[in-house]
Amino acid sequence: MDQYPDAVLFDRDGTLITDVPYNGDPDRVRPMPGARDVLRLLRAHGVRTGVVTNQSGIGRGLLTRAQVDAVNARVEALLGRFGTWQVCPHHPDDGCACRKPAPTMILDACEALGARPERTYFIGDIEADVKAALAAGVTPILVPTPVTLPDEVDRAPHTAPDLRSALAMVL
Repeated sequence: MDQYPDAVLFDRDGTLITDVPYNGDPDRVRPMPGARDVLRLLRAHGVRTGVVTNQSGIGRGLLTRAQVDAVNARVEALLGRFGTWQVCPHHPDDGCACRKPAPTMILDACEALGARPERTYFIGDIEADVKAALAAGVTPILVPTPVTLPDEVDRAPHTAPDLRSALAMVL
């Protein structure tokens, strides 16, 4: 099975599900186009999956951890189980070690999944995702959305127009 990566990690908002800023309502969770199929195919090939997400709404006092956990549970109900969830609950000004673009959550996800960073991909929608992946030694794939800045796209080492195209780069 060495032709497949050990793991593929995903950003949550704007990558796996449509981005609803500071969403604490599971009923507002909508999968991104292709997300179900991409995850089904990865899992069918034995590729481990995980989610790495900044959730500063907790640190900002806009969401509770329980609300974020409920949204994450809804993501799994719609898209299947992930091998690990790495969530940074901190405010951007907290100076924590986990918030992307720091590599900590990606490295923790690799460890939790038993995945080698050099055989892992991280798919996200903004430059913080790319920077975190590069710092962790995993391969980033940027899947831009309307909020992704054009120069972030230009700087990304690998881009794909959508999740299905990103999957083709991974498998």
